Amino acid sequence: MAKIKIKQIGSPIRRPAKQKQMLIGLGLGKMHRVVEVEDTPEVRGALRLLPHMVEVVE
Repeated sequence: MAKIKIKQIGSPIRRPAKQKQMLIGLGLGKMHRVVEVEDTPEVRGALRLLPHMVEVVE
């Protein structure tokens, strides 16, 4: 399956606990960190719920 790179652009400070948990689940947690994850429907759903905190890097 394809992989996508995700970069954290927003801080988890003063965000709901559910959003913080999604960031940790994606392997993020610190600003400007980039991770490469499998492109699955679960990851796409997390990206859709966190557009203000993450971006897809080409």
